[in-house]
Amino acid sequence: AAPAAGWNRRRYALLSFMKHTILAAGIVGASLGASAAAQPPRAYPLKDFFRNPERGFFRLADDGKTLGFMQPTSVDGKPPRMNIYVLALEGSKPVGEPRKLTSESARDVSNFFWKGPDVVLYQKDFGGDENFHVLAVDAKTGKVTDLTPYDGVRASIEDDLEDDPDHILISHNQRDPQVFDVYRVNVHTGAGVLVAQNPGNIVGWQTDHAGKVRAAVTSDGLNTTLLYRDDEASEFRPLFTTDYRTSVSPAFFTFDDKKFYALSNRGRDKLGLVIIDPARPDHEDEIFTPDSVDLDAAGFSRKRRVLTVASYQTDKPQYKFFDAETETLFKKLSAQLEGYQFAIQGANRDEDKFIVAAYNDRTPGSRYIYDARANTLSKLADINPAIPEADMSRVQPISYQSRDGLTIHGYLTLPAGRDPKNLACIVNPHGGPWARDGWGYNPEVQFLANRGFCVLQMNFRGSTGYGRAFWEASFGQWGLKMQDDITDGVQWLVEQGIADPKRIGIYGASYGGYATLAGVTFTPDLYAAAVDYVGVSNLFTFMKSIPPYWKPMLDKMQDMVGDPVRDKDRLAATSPALHADRIKTPLFIAQGAKDPRVNKDESDQMVKALKARGVDVEYMVKDNEGHGFHNDENKFEFYAAMEKFFVEHLKP
Repeated sequence: AAPAAGWNRRRYALLSFMKHTILAAGIVGASLGASAAAQPPRAYPLKDFFRNPERGFFRLADDGKTLGFMQPTSVDGKPPRMNIYVLALEGSKPVGEPRKLTSESARDVSNFFWKGPDVVLYQKDFGGDENFHVLAVDAKTGKVTDLTPYDGVRASIEDDLEDDPDHILISHNQRDPQVFDVYRVNVHTGAGVLVAQNPGNIVGWQTDHAGKVRAAVTSDGLNTTLLYRDDEASEFRPLFTTDYRTSVSPAFFTFDDKKFYALSNRGRDKLGLVIIDPARPDHEDEIFTPDSVDLDAAGFSRKRRVLTVASYQTDKPQYKFFDAETETLFKKLSAQLEGYQFAIQGANRDEDKFIVAAYNDRTPGSRYIYDARANTLSKLADINPAIPEADMSRVQPISYQSRDGLTIHGYLTLPAGRDPKNLACIVNPHGGPWARDGWGYNPEVQFLANRGFCVLQMNFRGSTGYGRAFWEASFGQWGLKMQDDITDGVQWLVEQGIADPKRIGIYGASYGGYATLAGVTFTPDLYAAAVDYVGVSNLFTFMKSIPPYWKPMLDKMQDMVGDPVRDKDRLAATSPALHADRIKTPLFIAQGAKDPRVNKDESDQMVKALKARGVDVEYMVKDNEGHGFHNDENKFEFYAAMEKFFVEHLKP
């Protein structure tokens, strides 16, 4: 992922991923027998897995009187795109007819949120180039104002300034493509005033509860320094410096705005929640650190000004409560949503109405308004009623040992109603690579399982969430030990008797695409079919083509992946495009032409190298997409081609 331009305070205030605990069945035993006992479900239409919901992305206005949501809409006869609508509420009940606020026709609106009771904010890019604009829509008049109308500029919202009805803080890189400055922008007129200029090395900003820019993180590539100031009139001063392997990320200020909460692994292996006092920056008051994994995030109540909850993932989402009222809220929701995980996706300012998403591994579930005063759930929509939960496949947490003794955690999805023996299987390494797969509903996984494939996802070394040592074990290991972890997962599948060793495929996107190419290049006898989706093929050209706003982090990237001079031989040895002569596995490649992260040349050179050998490789390019396909018609075409490809070669 790109270095963050900043932290959005609202995201922490509304963080409150909630859960109902479901005990995972063991992978060997009752769950396997249950899978084999029933008949396989029918093959549901591909579009039903991947289409946009008829209604989704529900958000409450700050006063709780209006509901925002998105639904697919055709504008000027063009393919339907997700656009924003609003609807009045009486209590928790929508009334009247929805009003359309946006008329986007090129790409879906990906997300939005309310600014007060009458303004909606959203972001959009162009063809997947990730140069996002921030736009404001007047919910009463429908007037749309582009708050960052600059070509080739990437913008993001730093703080929505909930106590200021007319302004938000936006960071963008118009002045210098490599760095992001912060502006206070009028949401009605678009007029902006600079409030924090980036000297050239700041990679993140932090505001206090009054919306003042009070902290920043600088990087020289290999070292980060936390800067702090007492108020916006003061100069920033450094508090401490760490190397990039140590993470200290400000989350939000304490409620007197004098100290701040941070996620930190300073002096420990796992990320925990701490309080840092600028007067004693080398000391941390540790609030909570999970035993076996990193902390993901923490949340607070803006209204009550208290810390509420922290979230982390073991095999499934877990939570630590700091506030009795929040814990009671969770328990009440849990009692009404038995058998489902749930997440709070929004709230009104009074924090007595919430948008609740209920889901599990077999369904994206339903969305509700929860009235905390009445303890009532009012359903707003089922996200995908065309896919019956009962016919989908369970996602089972698993683990196995790598050849050098690391425990690799992952998830196995066995196709419902089939004997879990000698199956055609798809290995699905995640992107990032400094990310992780988690438990929940995944339409790709369920689609493949519905077609008769088992699917193995693994959090190979370098995956985040498992502590610093596990992350550092990936450094310099693209195509080497990171790839071995994937190969060892394949061997585990075969040893369990689950996978037919002659019918194993591999599919991944981004870094997962690199792992796919590395798999068929360096273990050419392991896979019978492979799909590379926006994947890296050449480690030299990949690091040369990164966007300008990644350049402050290039030294770090080269330290973690490899330096093109110092590590030339290793990078050459692990770049699949330079060893295309080894590939004999049938390969399908898909790429967005405007991808800023993995340039189209990464796919082009692999296809060219294979065609130079007389190998016919299937290649899909979409001119109006970036790092992955988002428009429905492109998604449908890609997944149809992938299905045909895997069915032909793996015969599930």
